Amino acid sequence: MPDLTRTAAHLDAGAATAEELMTCNPVSILASATVEEAIAFLTDSGYSAAPVIDEAGRPVGVISRTDVVVYDRARVAASADVSEEAAGAGVPAPAVETSRLPGRAAPVRVADLMTPVVFSVPPNATAQEVGREMVRLNVHRLYVVDEDGVLVGVISALDLLRHLCDGA
Repeated sequence: MPDLTRTAAHLDAGAATAEELMTCNPVSILASATVEEAIAFLTDSGYSAAPVIDEAGRPVGVISRTDVVVYDRARVAASADVSEEAAGAGVPAPAVETSRLPGRAAPVRVADLMTPVVFSVPPNATAQEVGREMVRLNVHRLYVVDEDGVLVGVISALDLLRHLCDGA
């Protein structure tokens, strides 16, 4: 069994900062992108989540596969409700007004379904602070934001574990 005391001490003693742990310039998606673009982006990249940025490069949220699944579930439920409503009114299914479904009247944007919060740390946060923040927030990643509020990196739980293992 691993010596967890030694591992915890290493994290505490490790001089690594968020800037040293992070992956620089994380790929991100614009808040104005469509849901279809976000799905393609997450699928093609293999990422489970990505920061959402505004036109100035500042993070405004996070889009995750979970956000997409929740959106899709609501869309399917709305479709079923409309179909049941039409059936009860004696309207054939093809005549159902599909513009009432989410995403049908106008393209749904990433900003409409993202989680509108970005859990972040400054570049000078210590590895211990990063770990504590991940645990406190119950998240798998933290974004690194500079003093101007611009997204400069991302730290995953795996990055933190890599730091622990490399120094153990």
